[in-house]
Amino acid sequence: MTLAAARKSLSSQGAQYPLLPFTDFASVTRRTKLSSLNLSWTERDLPERARTKHVHRLHPYLGKFVPQLVEIFLRKYRPSVVCDPFSGSGTTLVEALALGIDSVGCDISVFNCLLTKVKTGEYDLELLARDIRDICARSTGEIQKKLLEERGLYNTNEYLVNWFAPKALESLLLYRDMIQDYKHQDVLKVILSRAARSARLTTQFDLDFPKTPQQDSYYCYKHSRTCEPTRTADQFLRRYSHDTIRRIKEFAEIQTGASVTMIQGDAREVEFPECDLVLTSPPYVGLIDYHKQHRYAFELLGLPWQADKEIGPAMNGHSGNAKKAYVESIVASLENVKKALSPKGRMIIVVNDKANLYPEIQERLGLRKETKLLRHVNRRTGRRADDFFESILIWKHG
Repeated sequence: MTLAAARKSLSSQGAQYPLLPFTDFASVTRRTKLSSLNLSWTERDLPERARTKHVHRLHPYLGKFVPQLVEIFLRKYRPSVVCDPFSGSGTTLVEALALGIDSVGCDISVFNCLLTKVKTGEYDLELLARDIRDICARSTGEIQKKLLEERGLYNTNEYLVNWFAPKALESLLLYRDMIQDYKHQDVLKVILSRAARSARLTTQFDLDFPKTPQQDSYYCYKHSRTCEPTRTADQFLRRYSHDTIRRIKEFAEIQTGASVTMIQGDAREVEFPECDLVLTSPPYVGLIDYHKQHRYAFELLGLPWQADKEIGPAMNGHSGNAKKAYVESIVASLENVKKALSPKGRMIIVVNDKANLYPEIQERLGLRKETKLLRHVNRRTGRRADDFFESILIWKHG
């Protein structure tokens, strides 16, 4: 769909573009008319600090929900249990926890499940802060030198050797080696992963999918000057240690104690518990390799690699066969979760359906279209400055 056609469609729905973007999220109730809301936010309307509030930014993640979008639908439909079969970094589950709604998530990536569990965990905040500060102090600064001498060489692999300068890798491996000494090991793994992402030998403007290690100085488009690749990791371990404590404390203030269930597995196969709302943003066909974006974490933490089970990965491209395989996998996944959806429940699918695949998916699922909304995604960051339109599909049992 062209931008002109999408804007015309928005106008026909009674949400002419551009209207004043909707930002009074707490005002949404069951009586709110979705068609009256402009959900197309610019950076000024919804700045990054709001989109990445509290635990939503514990670790960078491509292709994530805008949490305020999730909040709107949770407030509108107030489900007893919401399910996200492609939970990714856990945005749906975090927002549900903030609103007192029980939630269920599923993801094929072990790292995604780890990240979601850390975000939605309940902690003894004093003990957590003590663990984080202690391992940070031991793995950086003067004490680090003594520990490195005592522990000697680490077992590593070719990927880690190629993508990290020796000093940075030593710090990361020392930190990893000491995680076993602490109670909050999953939180420490996320801090380590976030530090590793920043400490890789790559350009600072291309942290998402660097193709090859950057060994030499380079012209940095982010800073408009010549920069050097990062060769140390201590600064990132310190920075993200403090940031993690702050973010978890912030979220603890609004946590409600609602139930959170995270399932690691294939959405086509797992058995979902009963729910009355499915709220998800499935992978877009041929856009992102979800395992690959966090490969540094898989390599450092020794996590199982299941990229072959991803749906619509970028490595499969946009060919006719890739689209056909994508449709089959999405139908199988949503048909599976549909078994757990109550008779009066809804599915809300947020997707960039530029290939127009979802009418067929809806028909094969035997669901009825209740509403279709469009939102202009024109708030892009970094060097990915293109804009597009997302469809918000609301389906019910026929």
